[in-house]
Amino acid sequence: MTEKAIEYLKKSGGDLVMRFRDHKAHVEGSLYEYFILRGIRVDELEPRFISCSFKVPPRLTDEDGRLHMGAIVSLVDEIGAAVIHQHGSPPMDVSVDMSISYISPANSNDELEIEGRLLGSCDSENGGLFGTSILIRNKVTGEVIAQGRHTLFRKSVPVSKM
Repeated sequence: MTEKAIEYLKKSGGDLVMRFRDHKAHVEGSLYEYFILRGIRVDELEPRFISCSFKVPPRLTDEDGRLHMGAIVSLVDEIGAAVIHQHGSPPMDVSVDMSISYISPANSNDELEIEGRLLGSCDSENGGLFGTSILIRNKVTGEVIAQGRHTLFRKSVPVSKM
């Protein structure tokens, strides 16, 4: 099995690298986004609010079978950006500040509810600052897994008048 993996990763010259095709930023998802977000379901979408369901996949767990803290950070990042994008702002993904309180663990195959809210924005023609709150709960028990605050900045892109 290891030999097949090495052969798959081998590049001429003996270096082991993984190759991925380039993607267009903000036009199509990256491998990273696919890895984190695969399996997430949008349950409710309103102005300034998004609610999603997510079954914790084994690929996002640590050695103890619990949702990895890095995966929680990624979910806060992605859901925070999604609630801003659905608010009508163009893609931006520039995090200014993020804080996360880890309250209780989630295990592999736990069903989670993730709610994102746009708390406020300071929008101008030159750009804007957007504040979001993300709450991750166990859908069955209601237990809070994590609470995140995420602030993002968007620089306005001039629109062509042609």
